Amino acid sequence: MAPRYRPFHAVLRLLPYECGAARARAFSAQAAPAVRMEYQDAIRTLNTLQTNASYLDQVKRLRSDPQEQLKAMKTFLERSGLAVEDLDQLNIIHVTGTKGKGSTCAFAEQILRNCGLKTGFYSSPHLVQVRERIRINGQPISKELFSKYFWQVYNRLEETKDDDLDSMPAYFRFLTIMAFHVFLQEKVDLAVLEVGIGGAYDCTNIIRKPIVCGVSSLGIDHTAILGDTIEKIAWQKGGIFKPGAPAFTVKQPDGPLQVLKGRAQEIGCDLLICPDLEDYEEEEGLSLHLGLAGDHQRSNASLALQLAHTWLQRRGRPGFGEPIVPIQRLPLTKWPLPLASAFRPSLPMVKGLQNTLWLGRTQVLQRGPISYYIDGAHTSSSVKACVRWFQQVALNEEKSGIGSVVRVLVFNATGDRDTAALLKLLQPCHFDYAVFCPNISEVSGVGIADQQNYNVTLENVLTRCLENQKKWNMLMQERSCDPWAPSLPVDTLIKDSPRGSPLLLAPSADHLLNCNSLVFPCISHALQWATQGRDSNLPSMDSNLLHHHPVASSGSVLLREAAHIQILITGSLHLVGGALKLLDQSLTE
Repeated sequence: MAPRYRPFHAVLRLLPYECGAARARAFSAQAAPAVRMEYQDAIRTLNTLQTNASYLDQVKRLRSDPQEQLKAMKTFLERSGLAVEDLDQLNIIHVTGTKGKGSTCAFAEQILRNCGLKTGFYSSPHLVQVRERIRINGQPISKELFSKYFWQVYNRLEETKDDDLDSMPAYFRFLTIMAFHVFLQEKVDLAVLEVGIGGAYDCTNIIRKPIVCGVSSLGIDHTAILGDTIEKIAWQKGGIFKPGAPAFTVKQPDGPLQVLKGRAQEIGCDLLICPDLEDYEEEEGLSLHLGLAGDHQRSNASLALQLAHTWLQRRGRPGFGEPIVPIQRLPLTKWPLPLASAFRPSLPMVKGLQNTLWLGRTQVLQRGPISYYIDGAHTSSSVKACVRWFQQVALNEEKSGIGSVVRVLVFNATGDRDTAALLKLLQPCHFDYAVFCPNISEVSGVGIADQQNYNVTLENVLTRCLENQKKWNMLMQERSCDPWAPSLPVDTLIKDSPRGSPLLLAPSADHLLNCNSLVFPCISHALQWATQGRDSNLPSMDSNLLHHHPVASSGSVLLREAAHIQILITGSLHLVGGALKLLDQSLTE
């Protein structure tokens, strides 16, 4: 069907190619465009799919009939040149969960890459550049490959669209379809696929025959879409199970486990609970070291071991020459599901767990007198894990004798999350200052197109930051008035302490409401103020901007005089991505 209009990039001719299945329609490797589109052109065009107002209206209508979402995804896939059956070739590991699913995928991908396999990895969201979402052998695809496959898929969809409201897929759907094309054309041995939201009706769930599925820790998130109880959310997550494909989950509360058990029985798959990570360790003293910090990563690592182990078994490649020896232990707790057997990990597995990197999750960057603690936690359970990690590593750093320390929280949250609950969880970290800013790297307009979000306005996000600041201040005031509350800086500071800021010692409520929190219009300004020019990677903030702000002015003195500054950046993966874009220039190359 002829398109309604032909954009400037439609001069690219789209020729059929074979993708390994007779029904596949795709594009020839020789169909290189006469004029290659630049990467940024591809990103700007991709971003237009964020602002498809008709699609947003359609999503609201389809929530009452979610099956239509998968039906629409199938249509888009076919229009792009692939049939659903083509995806069977990808040997997929499919992973969902509320927290830890990305880390689990990263562990599993690294393990299997260590086994000599060519891996594909699809995840979301990206931190700095969108091509991070589609990885080959652990690396984001190159700008050249991204541009090549983007225009192939986009133009095919453009050529086949009609006047229907859903003539073009939205942002996440498009990238999912593009990832399938990349993995098939680049001939990966397997694809690790992270669910976007939920599971049952997520667009990644169009796949029919995964090799193995996993469910990481469950919690409350995306309630408007998935439901307002953990049992409703578990039902959605269990929707990725497929007949005959084994599935694994980590230890969960009984309620969601019972729901997952019912889903597995209904769909027809075997579901097992992963053992504790220490169960894999040999009696001789093998200790498994993880590349990702935090005790919460241990259950993710166990899930990844089971996923990788099962994939190798089902594809006839157990251990690549190293026998995997089961370790039999009696479970100490009775679970509603069978417990998977622990096994003695092969060397590629041990090295895989140790070498796993996953930016923006329990990450530490040291820059002279500045320590950045970076974690994209954005649910109650993940923020609790972040707090445990931060308290441990920050305290260990202080014990090393670095001198007086000032702690700064940089926070933002998006969506329908209960930010007051998240901020309350963060208070025991004893922050001297709380800084709130939107997920915008810079207000000067020099940010990269990959991080632009057209679904919100600057006024909206700044209003949200002011609301978060108000919630934080009220929580601080409540703490100061509660004699039974755990000690916080307002209660325990002394003038000679590194946290002995006179700003935090004043007892008046009015002063408390303004004493230790600030709102900035972008991440760059927030970090410039928090570091006071002591990180050479950041420009110094113009002092005139804060000349008449007493909190900022007084805080600037304390920050400049402190021997060390600890900055925790958390609440949103998009916030973390914007910060990393400023702090690590290599990520934008």
